[in-house]
Amino acid sequence: MTSSTVGWALQLLGIAYAVFVLSEGVTLTLTPDQGTTLNISQSSERSRGSKCTVCTGTGLKKSCSRAGSDYVVLLTDPKAAVNMVFTCTKPEEVFTVEVVREIDCTTKSCNGDITPIESRTGTLPLQNFNRTFIWNLKAPVPRAFHLDFTQMGLRQILASERCPDQHTYTLLALQRTGEAAIGTYCRNGSVSGAQVLNQGRLSLEVTGGRELNPTMFNVSVGEEIKSLAVLKVTLPEGMSSSELLSPNYPNSFPDDDLMEWKFVVPPKHNTTVVFLGQTQPQCLKKEPAVEYHYSNGRFAVVKKLSDPQPAQRRDSFSLILRNCEMNRIGDDSTGLSLHFKVSAKRRSLPVLCNVDLRKERGLSLHIEKTNLMSDCELKLNSVIQKKITVPSGKISQLSFQDCPCQELRLTATRIIECRQWRGCKAAAAPVPLTVPVLERCLPAPLGSVTWILRPPQHGTVELLPTTGNLRQSLPEQPCNGSFTLTVAEDDDGTTVGQFCPQGAIHKVQVHTNVSITASASTMGGKERWPFSHPLLNISFTREIAERYIFTVYPMKGVPTLLASPSWPVGMKPYSTVSWIINVPSKLEAHLMFDNISQPKCSNRHTGIRVQILGSLEEMYSRREDEEAGRKIIVSESFYLNMSNCMPERGDFSMHTRITLHKDKNLLLTSILSAVAALLVLMVVVLAVVCVVIKKKKRQLSHQVSTYNPNGTSFLPGHNGSFPKSRKDNESHIYASIEDTLVYSHLLRDGAEMGVYGDPAVDVYQSFTGPTETKPLSLGTVSEHPEVGIYQPFVPPSHFAPPVPNRPLSQAQQPMVDNELYGSRSNGDTPAQSQPNNMNTEQAPTVEPEAHD
Repeated sequence: MTSSTVGWALQLLGIAYAVFVLSEGVTLTLTPDQGTTLNISQSSERSRGSKCTVCTGTGLKKSCSRAGSDYVVLLTDPKAAVNMVFTCTKPEEVFTVEVVREIDCTTKSCNGDITPIESRTGTLPLQNFNRTFIWNLKAPVPRAFHLDFTQMGLRQILASERCPDQHTYTLLALQRTGEAAIGTYCRNGSVSGAQVLNQGRLSLEVTGGRELNPTMFNVSVGEEIKSLAVLKVTLPEGMSSSELLSPNYPNSFPDDDLMEWKFVVPPKHNTTVVFLGQTQPQCLKKEPAVEYHYSNGRFAVVKKLSDPQPAQRRDSFSLILRNCEMNRIGDDSTGLSLHFKVSAKRRSLPVLCNVDLRKERGLSLHIEKTNLMSDCELKLNSVIQKKITVPSGKISQLSFQDCPCQELRLTATRIIECRQWRGCKAAAAPVPLTVPVLERCLPAPLGSVTWILRPPQHGTVELLPTTGNLRQSLPEQPCNGSFTLTVAEDDDGTTVGQFCPQGAIHKVQVHTNVSITASASTMGGKERWPFSHPLLNISFTREIAERYIFTVYPMKGVPTLLASPSWPVGMKPYSTVSWIINVPSKLEAHLMFDNISQPKCSNRHTGIRVQILGSLEEMYSRREDEEAGRKIIVSESFYLNMSNCMPERGDFSMHTRITLHKDKNLLLTSILSAVAALLVLMVVVLAVVCVVIKKKKRQLSHQVSTYNPNGTSFLPGHNGSFPKSRKDNESHIYASIEDTLVYSHLLRDGAEMGVYGDPAVDVYQSFTGPTETKPLSLGTVSEHPEVGIYQPFVPPSHFAPPVPNRPLSQAQQPMVDNELYGSRSNGDTPAQSQPNNMNTEQAPTVEPEAHD
């Protein structure tokens, strides 16, 4: 160092010194500059036992102090040089030196700058002591004093850390409640300035034996601020990052106060704020928060400390940390502290993408920013847009600059519409809903696809899953599959429900325009769409009676959960919905009403009805003013219907659960059928046994041939009924014939006696006269019959009345006509049969006696 430089340093510091080395110690002669106070004090606890003393003055004015007091020597504006005699050879190990300067500011200017410069000597340099240079600054209320660190910039560190060059700066704010440490800093950083409200202190600590590196800071009058302090942070060009700490970190930020950081961002750069560490207090009033004020924005963006902070924003901004009125009672009250990082990088070049939708009928794309504070720049055909809509049937050029994929949302919309039934493809055959395949140059993946379905007037939209069935997304059964379908009314956005695969809903019918939004599941941060097959099949059908109809096929062993449209919000006024529940045979459905919300109706009534398919009778019916049952058992397929009123207050909604069980009535019927079949079998067996026994008895009894003069032969035991004709029965076949009733031996006897001529033996002559249809009881024969001549039987008068005369035309033919009983007259052959016209009086019929 040259002599001129040393002289300039002595003038600025205001200290002239001479060092004399004595045999017993060190003598230092100093002359502090005007406005400067020199304090020599004990350096540490370990030096309290030292016997080293320091004396000032000579003669009668000499005073000495021993190490251990707060200030051993205090020199304030001395008019002459002061000799300081240390009784030890290494006083720098016992004492520290503080150089204090006062700087006052008016409303216009301040009376000095910060100039930390000292001189050095070859014998006992001043830098052997640990030195602290302190500048006390004061500005009129409500103004602040301003410190300009532009010459080198400062970098904030923890209060417990020390800078590599052994030059550590500390900025304090002096308040009525005490000191608040704005921060501890090293050289060469992004902090380019500071404003402290009313009063503050800047200190520079230099380690003993380290040469002071002088740097000048300008001091000026600052603005009227309402926060504790305002730090200005100037971010350099290119990629950089700056870590900052709240006042008093890691201790609490002052109670109910503000701290502001102003960030100056270079052009064409983006900044991102990240919170690295934080503690939140227990508040009595208000809540801690962070406010962002951007140079191009009119309004502040307020975020909680737990919220995601702005990322990839351009333009300069201010960050304000706001504390609440804290509850200091209790040991667990940590207070508010914040450690955050602000990083900057140069903006990227624009990314171009050409999108061709000429072959995609009715398809349009929508691209928008998810972060309102993002610096992403969107262009459509070279025109800057806040939101891009790529129209259908055209080629469009898109441009994206500084647009990370996580800050963009890409959606697709396809319109399927028919104004008339004639020529409508969706009415002729189902139309599959497939996910479109888009250009790879788009910066974000496809987030969702929406189909807007508009049938002809009074038409119905019918939704059919391509494979399997659908299920409704409810808290008890959330959708965790590959995609989720949100069905809503397109006119007013009323949600019908959210659905996903693998359920029991086979078909959904909505009697209005419908929008279906498909959202893909994310895997590894990317949407995974099922491009290989359609998500749904849709068709347009004619008008239905309800607003909504769901066709449901419950599965055994799996509860089916159903909720009313718009669940958990209530149904629309006057709207209706029906579920067609198909119950398999041999099973019964247990219908549980888990949650029913009823409104107070101003017009009409709400209704919940259960009705068997094909039946006009309702199994269950309740209004809003009736107590609803909780469980219904239905053994057949049925309707479940809900109809809403005009609610005065409250909502109409319902949550149901359907489970399938074995039909108990069917089991009882099966048991009864088995018992009945067993009884019938027993009766049949018993009847067969009886018949067999009876038949055996008949075979053992003697059957007797009986002659009937009416020409009909029958067997006894026919209950008075005549058997069929001889051709149709076996009346001429006998199991046995009694000898007493055989007429052949009588004829032989008569021939032997000469009564008969030469009649045919063993041939019976049938009676050819009139016969009586009703048989008569047996009577007695004549006492003196003529031999060889047949005598008609004349019953006594007490048995029956006389037989009336009948014409010969009424005579019946003999019932038995064979060789044994063939009829003949004189001169006829046995094969011929002629009627006997000689007798005008009819012969009575003969009924044989029954033989046991």
